[in-house]
Amino acid sequence: MTEPGRILYVIVCAAGAARDVGRLVALALDEGWVVQVVATPSALGFVDVPVLERQTGRPVRSRYRTPDEPKPPRADAIVVAPATYNTVNKFAQGIADTYALGLLAEAPGLGIPVVVLPFVNDALATRVPFRRSVESLRAEGVRVLPSPSESDLAVAEGGSRENDPWALALKELSGK
Repeated sequence: MTEPGRILYVIVCAAGAARDVGRLVALALDEGWVVQVVATPSALGFVDVPVLERQTGRPVRSRYRTPDEPKPPRADAIVVAPATYNTVNKFAQGIADTYALGLLAEAPGLGIPVVVLPFVNDALATRVPFRRSVESLRAEGVRVLPSPSESDLAVAEGGSRENDPWALALKELSGK
């Protein structure tokens, strides 16, 4: 279990698995995290924002705050799940063209632990730009997990935590 009140940012990208990110949120809440969901603009169409807001008790964020809005608390850790091909490559290159990528661009420099759970197909996962991005992120201390297979997702949906990609991402944060 994590220290009470520690803030976990869950950054959600526009991939089919985003519809199930509530499972990751539930696991993190069970471990004592305060969860802040940050969705890329494209991910907003993949997630149920009102359900996630009720689950976390916090607004889902997808844009930079205006000057009159309160500053959100700083993350103690970040999980990017599902992470798309585009987000992984932009994160590695330091591109900060969305709020989510802006948070990720700063995280390594601030010493915030980041776990990335890519959800990319085999064709994209074998591309040289993607492989280079994963190597670059790992060289900066970002923990990039292997993309889950369809069988991993099916087993996880059946209730097994052992191969559940969401649980594995949290486990990676704790170093267990």
